[in-house]
Amino acid sequence: MVRVEIDFPARWAWHDHSPSSRHAHGAAYATYVGSWRRRFRVTHGASNITRYEDPAAGTTRSFCSRCGTPISYERARSPHMVNVPRALFRNRTGRQARYHIAIEQAVEWAYMGERLVPLKGFPGVVWDRSKRKPRAPPMSGG
Repeated sequence: MVRVEIDFPARWAWHDHSPSSRHAHGAAYATYVGSWRRRFRVTHGASNITRYEDPAAGTTRSFCSRCGTPISYERARSPHMVNVPRALFRNRTGRQARYHIAIEQAVEWAYMGERLVPLKGFPGVVWDRSKRKPRAPPMSGG
């Protein structure tokens, strides 16, 4: 297992809805904290880190080669910053994720704050009991 830490506080934090982050994390969006590179440290498992570079996008994603956990996301246009998935930190990072990147690319099936109610007979499970019908896909002209 790889462990990382950053000096407190993080520079900023955000939710990334872009397809590349969705695919890297296997989720509707990824939440990151940004840190100055000089304040980022791998404290355990550095030899298990594998890097994937995308020269066309100018990005590099690092992950644990043993378990697949995403470790960091770097961009060539921001060489002094490293972005780390928020889920890697047990404690506070000094920033709340109040920003949304690529919100226009958010998937329609993602939870977006709808009112949820408990599902009877299933402790810990909540659901969207709204009566609204799902959005129909746009019709193509022809």
